[in-house]
Amino acid sequence: MGICIHIGEMLARNARMYPDELALVERSPAEGKRREITWKVFDRMANKFANALLKRGVKKGDKVIHLMMNSIDWLIAYFGIVRTGAWVVPLNYRFTSEDIKYCVDVAEPKVMVFGPEFVERIEAIRDQCSTISHYIFVGDGERPSWASSFEEVLEEVSDNPPSVEIAYEDPCGLYFTSGTTGRPKPILLTHRNMVCACITENVHHQQTHKDNFLLIPPLYHTGAKMHWFGNFIVGAPAVILKGVSPEWILEAVSEERVTVVFLLVPWANDILMKLDSGEVKLDRYNLEQWRLMHMGAQPIPPSLVKHWKEYFPNMAYDTNYGLSEATGPGCVHLGIGNEHKVGAIGLPGFNWEVRIVNEAGEPVPQGEIGELVVRGDGVMREYYKNPEATAETIKNGWLHTGDMARQDEDGFIWLVDRKKDIIICGGENIFPVEIEDFLHTHPKIKDVAAIGYPDPRLGEVVAVVIELKPGESMTEEEVFKYCESLPRYKRPRKVFFGTVPRNPTGKIEKPKLRKQYIGTEAAFKISG
Repeated sequence: MGICIHIGEMLARNARMYPDELALVERSPAEGKRREITWKVFDRMANKFANALLKRGVKKGDKVIHLMMNSIDWLIAYFGIVRTGAWVVPLNYRFTSEDIKYCVDVAEPKVMVFGPEFVERIEAIRDQCSTISHYIFVGDGERPSWASSFEEVLEEVSDNPPSVEIAYEDPCGLYFTSGTTGRPKPILLTHRNMVCACITENVHHQQTHKDNFLLIPPLYHTGAKMHWFGNFIVGAPAVILKGVSPEWILEAVSEERVTVVFLLVPWANDILMKLDSGEVKLDRYNLEQWRLMHMGAQPIPPSLVKHWKEYFPNMAYDTNYGLSEATGPGCVHLGIGNEHKVGAIGLPGFNWEVRIVNEAGEPVPQGEIGELVVRGDGVMREYYKNPEATAETIKNGWLHTGDMARQDEDGFIWLVDRKKDIIICGGENIFPVEIEDFLHTHPKIKDVAAIGYPDPRLGEVVAVVIELKPGESMTEEEVFKYCESLPRYKRPRKVFFGTVPRNPTGKIEKPKLRKQYIGTEAAFKISG
């Protein structure tokens, strides 16, 4: 097959090898719609969009904002942009007008591709986006007069591959972080990074051409797309599921003969609650081909995985750890067959090196807590236009993750918590994930978040925000009683009952919780 130097060429290769085979299925259960596309058509339409952009003056090194909800057209637009040699700039669909304007100011794009959901947000800032010369509207609904139609721009060009030379080290995409802890940071990823993600994901999850991947999380994020890359590199199909419910997930797996599914914690919890209540019955679905369920994007409660295995004892499981600065998941993973270590994030990923270091950057003794740092071909090139932040994050090729971790005697890495989220109570470090994992074992609790609450004597004490399962009730006294087995300084002193907010990739939005319950988004710390 030779070596593919960029992901656009991988798509062309799949079209040559499997032209009439299924590449993508798009399921919209709420609307009762299903759409599919072959590799040949996928490739041709990506070429068309690339040629449409070139016709509008897009050149290698330009930037194109990509603001759409998950769909087949999302991926057609993505690969079309990549094939021009331009940088694709996928944006979080939750971004406000202000966020979008900030990203436009940083990226200075020439074109914006967007869906109907974003018309009002774009209209509010359009007169301030001076670098954008063309807007392209994708999807149903009324097209604004200031935008061209996706279908029409595809009709006016050929489907010949664009004559743009793209090298392995060329920039590919500018990915903005979710912005949950401040302004979104622009992460510059290269074609080398993307190819690394394809290879690592495929090695970890052993996808073959016969696999079928269920794609649920938002495509703008590196996580979902990079998991799909494991199928993409071997020309295996994928199903894009628009909308999330236990029934829709199980129906998609059953009807499309899906073999690999990536789930976020809330989605897995929802499936388990429906199974526990009897609302969903497994014998209604054909699931025997479903061989792997994997999770990531946040610490995984071991109790959840054990509960899952009660219903799916023969299904393989994996935990994935990653970050956008490392081109998504894969720098560390549990590994299929290592379920005896559930709770750990795992071992160094394929083609990755991992260390746990102290403040001076020196490796800590085995078993001690330090910062997790990683090195490999997936490390971003830089934070775009921010050399200071880049220098703070990448040191001698090592990416400093900001996550605190320890390594056990078998080499498995256990994530302790984010540096900034550590609770310091009377001089003792408390890691919120430990409290969260403990409370996840309570049968009434659906979700939980631990945060530091200001205390005049101890600096901080543990506060927990608890989201109960439907129909359940619980008192503060019950929580205190349940936590008596924890060391005294780790026990929650404040209990709030409410919703635990998570972003589209499943991470708990702790700044929102701190603002709601403490009055400030910043983690409270005493200086001195």
